[in-house]
Amino acid sequence: MAVPRAAVRKAIRKRLPGLRLDRNVDLLIYLSCVLFLQRLATEARLKAVENRCSVIKPAHVRAVGKMVVKKSRG
Repeated sequence: MAVPRAAVRKAIRKRLPGLRLDRNVDLLIYLSCVLFLQRLATEARLKAVENRCSVIKPAHVRAVGKMVVKKSRG
């Protein structure tokens, strides 16, 4: 799934109107979001397997959410 760069830039500017962005910052922000979602999905899948469930449920995502956010802060 590809998101148009203009949409990403517009969302950033709407959220943080006074922020000045360099040329490719929107790509870095998009990449960071995609990597975060991938890590969240991977951890939720592991939690589902641990619970012997073949489907990732919202409870699995909630269970690992705080841990993934904590690890992603850097």
